Amino acid sequence: MSGLRFGYGTNGFANHRLDDALAVIAELGYQGVALTLDHDHLDPFAPGLTGRVAQVARRLEALGLSVVVETGARYLLDPWHKHAPTLLHDEPARRVELLRRAVRIGADLGAEAVSFWAGVRPATVAPETAWDRLVAGCAAVVDAADRAAVPLGFEPEPGMLVEDIAGWWRLRHALGDPDRFGVTLDIGHCRCLEPQPVPDCVREVAPHLVNVQIDDMRRGVHEHLEFGAGEIDFPPVLAALTEVGYRGLVAVELPRHSHAAPTVAARSIDFLRAADTGRRRE
Repeated sequence: MSGLRFGYGTNGFANHRLDDALAVIAELGYQGVALTLDHDHLDPFAPGLTGRVAQVARRLEALGLSVVVETGARYLLDPWHKHAPTLLHDEPARRVELLRRAVRIGADLGAEAVSFWAGVRPATVAPETAWDRLVAGCAAVVDAADRAAVPLGFEPEPGMLVEDIAGWWRLRHALGDPDRFGVTLDIGHCRCLEPQPVPDCVREVAPHLVNVQIDDMRRGVHEHLEFGAGEIDFPPVLAALTEVGYRGLVAVELPRHSHAAPTVAARSIDFLRAADTGRRRE
């Protein structure tokens, strides 16, 4: 039997109430959820946060869902600028505060990891300055994670200051190789821009792998696609995850498919189950 546990990202259920999204995800047979903190899905800046987090924790437990916390909401911090501010901006304090809150929320939810990324370097910020800001910001988040005993999954993201595995290694070393600074690996991103085959990406980061996002993608194009619409051969990827002993969630990441979320989620888990069965038959 496979030890892989499949989840689904709430950023692919943006048109659903969170309670409803969690119910659909559980009813489809997923074992976990990648919960993106957003204005309509456990807003980390709205009043009554402690009570709302406790309510979500009870809901997750009742549905039997594990959880990772994601922090990539598009306009949560600035209604005019997507993802702004990041850790690279002149005034990153609001991003740092979001990440610290995400860590506390993760601890209260019993999350397996809290995931975040670098952001795109603003044109007005020199590369060296952006890097120094990223290291400083990540150090603050690592400190919060150490105090809360929550693993961090830093995600290399195409087009961002840290966009590949090599960049993640460089950042980890710059931070002093902290124990809680793990990696979030998006399988689609590996196909998009990594030089090695996707299963080898899994093997390279295996000792530090705390969170997996899964989607299809084409070489050189950063577009999250449904399974079968891109170029990835998934049975070898799932085999690599099993081979390295990964026990975290493998959560579907389709943030532009909320318009048909239940249908897409149903197709996705059917595909993953078939791919996993095919992997075990090889």
